[in-house]
Amino acid sequence: MLPPGGGLLWLGLVLGSVCASVGSAAPGNSATDALNVLLIIVDDLRPSLGCYGDKLIRSPNMDQLASHSLLFQNAFAQQAVCAPSRVSLLTGRRPDTTRLYDFNSYWRAHSGNFSTIPQYFKENGYVTMSVGKVFHPGVSSNHSDDSPYSWSVPPYHPSSEKYENTKTCRGPDGELHANLLCPVDVADVPEGTLPDKQSTEQAIRLLGKMKTSASPFFLAVGYHKPHIPFRYPKEFQKLYPLENITLAPDPQVPASLPPVAYNPWMDIRRREDVQALNLSVPYGLIPADFQRKIRQSYFACVSYLDTQVGHLLSALDDLQLASSTIVALTSDHGWALGEHGEWAKYSNFDVTTRVPLVFYVPGRTAPLPAAGDKLFPYLDPFDSISESVEPGRQAGDLVELLSLFPTLAGLAGLRVPPRCPIPSFHVELCREGRNLLKHFQVRDSEEDPYIHGTV
Repeated sequence: MLPPGGGLLWLGLVLGSVCASVGSAAPGNSATDALNVLLIIVDDLRPSLGCYGDKLIRSPNMDQLASHSLLFQNAFAQQAVCAPSRVSLLTGRRPDTTRLYDFNSYWRAHSGNFSTIPQYFKENGYVTMSVGKVFHPGVSSNHSDDSPYSWSVPPYHPSSEKYENTKTCRGPDGELHANLLCPVDVADVPEGTLPDKQSTEQAIRLLGKMKTSASPFFLAVGYHKPHIPFRYPKEFQKLYPLENITLAPDPQVPASLPPVAYNPWMDIRRREDVQALNLSVPYGLIPADFQRKIRQSYFACVSYLDTQVGHLLSALDDLQLASSTIVALTSDHGWALGEHGEWAKYSNFDVTTRVPLVFYVPGRTAPLPAAGDKLFPYLDPFDSISESVEPGRQAGDLVELLSLFPTLAGLAGLRVPPRCPIPSFHVELCREGRNLLKHFQVRDSEEDPYIHGTV
């Protein structure tokens, strides 16, 4: 983990090297007119957002992004587990190919030396940077976030993330606990900050540095919330009074549910406040009042996350980068909030596998902003009089996160990697997902370079 200053020093050294060699980038990319990429990956975010039709959730900044974007209504992850999903979407290969279904292997060592999205952009002259949780940490990314293959500079991890699973949650007894529900006074937590706040600050610093660079950039920002524990600034609870929180519409475990389809949400059961409920395993129901508190805290985490996305996108505007930067926002998988008596992830229900997927492409999903105009002014979720944002373009087709690799490459003007043969363990660069470029508005399908290689 690098301190902010250390990361910027590394970046300065890399920029000099990249500028000296940018002429050798692969065909299909010009450093002078290439679009930058900002990829935002959220942990455990289901499509409970205003732009996806949820009337309860206050997510004005992500809704504003969606209003200038193409939004996919039916996007799904390959697996509802962090590490397999992230490795899959970042390599463009299915878990059956990466041979990762848990957290315990590194695909380059156990499956094949598959290229990743940031690696491909790096090899095409981009400066690639990682902030927060992009790859899953640990064995599945070689304890290095796949460095040095994927990143031009060492990945940044916020210093305060080491407190996420420690006893920093003040309980009703006044003592500190390792709880599931963990609204905090930020001034009282270790270091006086939270991981996602630090990630936003670092990402904005990197954007500022890249503004003066002749090299295009690929910046991936991974946000922790709404991953458990629900550790977030306590004021966000006010957006969701408990009396306004309903239970899931189908909160009972189906009588004929096959055991193999059920996830007993053991990660939640290990939290001290849930242990105190003394629930039976595997099918014991959480009391209704505690279910409402879980849903309240999840929604509060989403609104807290929205403020971080809002600050990041506002900085993109302030630095005059919105007209030259593709923004893609998605999640590694969804999260169950009591549907079918299920909580958390690890199952194959719709609520755990469906994810938001949004692409902003300057000049394609929205007109280029005029000089001085802002596409992404920060919107305060606490502002009760803020105007609702009209949704942008939407696609209803069934799509999957495997498509992220070819779609980002094509939108950036790079050659779209070829489809993988079967088997493809020996092929370093190919993709198993469909290219989604056909969904983006085109001027002339015969002349527009974006439309080539659309399957």
